[in-house]
Amino acid sequence: MAQFLFEADLHGLLKLDTPIPNAPPARWQRKAKESGPGPSPVGVSPMKPANRSHSSSKTPSKTPGKSGSKIQSTPTKPGGDRYIPNRSTMQMEMANFLLTKENDPAEDSPTKKEQQKAWAVNLNGFDVGEAKILRLSGKPQNAPEGYQNNLKVLYSQKMTPGSSRKTSRYIPSNPDRILDAPEIRNDYYLNLIDWSSQNFLAVALDNSVYLWNHDTGEIIQLLQMEHPDVYISSVSWIKEGNYLAVGTSSAEVQLWDVQQQKRLRNMTSHCARVGTLSWNSYILSSGARNGHIHHHDVRVAEHHVATLAGHTQEVCGLKWSLDGRYLASGGNDNLVNVWPCTQGGGGDFAPIQTFTQHQGAVKAVAWCPWQTNVLATGGGTSDRHIRIWNVCSGACLSTVDTHSQVCSILWSTNYKELISGHGFAQNQLVIWKYPTMAKVAELQGHTARILNLTMSPDGTTVASAAADETLRLWRCFEMDPIKKKEKEKANCAKSSIIHQSIR
Repeated sequence: MAQFLFEADLHGLLKLDTPIPNAPPARWQRKAKESGPGPSPVGVSPMKPANRSHSSSKTPSKTPGKSGSKIQSTPTKPGGDRYIPNRSTMQMEMANFLLTKENDPAEDSPTKKEQQKAWAVNLNGFDVGEAKILRLSGKPQNAPEGYQNNLKVLYSQKMTPGSSRKTSRYIPSNPDRILDAPEIRNDYYLNLIDWSSQNFLAVALDNSVYLWNHDTGEIIQLLQMEHPDVYISSVSWIKEGNYLAVGTSSAEVQLWDVQQQKRLRNMTSHCARVGTLSWNSYILSSGARNGHIHHHDVRVAEHHVATLAGHTQEVCGLKWSLDGRYLASGGNDNLVNVWPCTQGGGGDFAPIQTFTQHQGAVKAVAWCPWQTNVLATGGGTSDRHIRIWNVCSGACLSTVDTHSQVCSILWSTNYKELISGHGFAQNQLVIWKYPTMAKVAELQGHTARILNLTMSPDGTTVASAAADETLRLWRCFEMDPIKKKEKEKANCAKSSIIHQSIR
């Protein structure tokens, strides 16, 4: 008997058209039970003919939740499905409104639109006109603690290795060396230091001129004036670095051979002290206290070849452009004149440009080394501005207020920057980025106003002379080692070409 009961149970289990007892409910049954009592929703009941297969099985033949009319029910269970994490945050009503709004041809007045925008912001927290059709209001889920994305390293790399290089460089805030300069004259209108191409620094201390060899540290007294009341008012090296021009308070311009330590000639054409000098090949230009500029041809006996009369007061800034086409002069009359190159001869010479924007004496004048028609000028205590000029068009390219007296300006040959020396109240050196004129660094250390600046022949070091009777050397334009090697290779190539042409 027991055998027959076992066979009956086995036969009942193998039948497919009868419900399985104690089996888990189907997915559509679970959804119907979760949705609560009531009629089964459309598209989920397995009793519909569309949801039944041709066999007698009660297993749904289509994916539950879908029907022939493509109607999909939004799950009410928190947590969402495999595509959308949380459907309750999708704001379906807003999406429906935006879709139907596109078909509305009505145009409202601007006042009404502003009112609707204000209402939408107050009610929804955002402007409906700028909202997306499907906008998730929930916050994105955070990765679990300790999770690491293995692809982060791959997709966070820079496009090129050079882009990871730092944009700023290290600039030492302290001077590389400090030298004593006793009895240096505290006079804004004088130019008392200059650095030669042979690495000699010339310094005028009262009535004497000293040479300091930067390579060996040797100090040489080149000259001393015979009369104690006569002092040195300006010094300037020729481009080759073997001759030094010296201007005196007795209106003389002397030319000295450094190797022989001997005075070659004494040129007298001014009637007042010579406060500034500048070389252009064999032409030496000198600016005097009476406002006149003289051109001296040092090759001939009659050295005075031209006179430029464009200032009414002392000429305190004088600089030839690197290509020798223009001469810039600044004076105590707040004027900046740009003169053309003259080949000698008589007649009246007029400046091609005259800038009158400065409100103080202009001593700081400097030509841009990579743009030969760009000039930088700086005003005194009453002006305190640095101005950049295009001498061809006469336009002022940029202006910056330094808030202190501008005593000197130098352009860097290694970077697109310039450095300025200042007086009261900080007595600092400031490095500016060109052409933005953004401040790069400030170098402080002098206890009195800076009188002059000059640059080493390699363009890495700036020497500043101040009224505190010190000379400070700042290594503020140190070159990158790679660029330095490239520059040396280029110079070697140029020298080899010159030697071949001489042969």
